[in-house]
Amino acid sequence: MLKLLSKNKGIYILILPALIYFAVFSYFPIVNGFMMSLQHYSIGGEHTFAGLVHYREILTDIDFWRAFRNTLQIGGGNLIVGFIMQVLLALLLNEITHKKFKKLTQTIIYTPNLFSWVAIGGIWISLLAPDTGMVNEIIKWFGMEPINFMTNVKIIQPVFIFLNTWKSAGYGCIIFLAAITGIDKNLYEAAAIDGASRFKQTLYITIPGLYSTMKVVFMLNLISVLRMFSQSYVLTNYAVIDKTQVAMTYTYSMGIENFRMDYGSAIAFIMLLFTSVFVLIYQMFVRKKEVD
Repeated sequence: MLKLLSKNKGIYILILPALIYFAVFSYFPIVNGFMMSLQHYSIGGEHTFAGLVHYREILTDIDFWRAFRNTLQIGGGNLIVGFIMQVLLALLLNEITHKKFKKLTQTIIYTPNLFSWVAIGGIWISLLAPDTGMVNEIIKWFGMEPINFMTNVKIIQPVFIFLNTWKSAGYGCIIFLAAITGIDKNLYEAAAIDGASRFKQTLYITIPGLYSTMKVVFMLNLISVLRMFSQSYVLTNYAVIDKTQVAMTYTYSMGIENFRMDYGSAIAFIMLLFTSVFVLIYQMFVRKKEVD
C-alpha cells in the first residue's frame, strides 16, 4: 500500500484539493445535518438528544407527503418530457447542414439554461399574466377567454413541466449532439449504400449509438428533478402551493423560515436516502438490461 502511494504520489497530490473540497462542502454537511436531525436543535440555545422523534413526525406529516407527491409528479414530468425533448432536439439539429444556421440554433436552444430561475420566472410570469401577458393576448385574439396559468391548480403542474423543459432542454441537447458527432461515419455510409433511408439510419444507428450517453444524462436528470428547488420557490404562490410545493422547498420552509433546523435536516436526510435509492434502482435496471 505504501509502495503504491509512493509510486502515484503526484496523482494523489493533484486530487487532494478535490477530496478536501468534497469533504468540507459535501460530506461534512451531510454528517452534520444527520446529527442535527437527531437533536432538539435550538439556534443559540441548548441541543438535546431527540433520537428518531423527527423521523417519526415525518411519517405523519401530511404537508411533507403532499410535497413529496408533487416532487414525483412534477419531477416525473420533467424527467420524461425533458429527456425526450433533449434527444429529439439533438436529432433534429444533427440534420441541419448549414453550419452558421446550426450554430445559431444551438445558441438559441441553449441560452435559457444560462439564466437563473429568478430571471426566467419573471419573464414567464409576465408572458402568462391573465390581463396583459402576450400569451393571453394571443388567446383573446382567437376569441377565447384568457387563462390564469399561474393560479389555476388544474394546469399549474403541466405549466411547470413546460417551463422546466424550455429552460433545460438545451443542456442535454448539446451533450447528445456531441455524442452523435462521435458515431462512426462509415456506419452511415454503409447504410446509405444498402438503401437505408435517413429515418432508418437515425433509428438503427444514431439512437443505439447514443445509448451510453442516454444512461448518464438520464441519471443526472433523475438526480436533478428529485433535488429541484429554484423553480418551485420562484413560481409558487399561495393559490397553487398544494400543487407546486416540492420536498426541497418544504425543507427550506421548515428549516429556515420556521426555524426548525432539526426537522428540516431530518427531511433533507430522508430525501437524500430517497434519491440514493432511486439512483441505485436505476443503475440495477440498466445493468440488468445490459446483461440481457
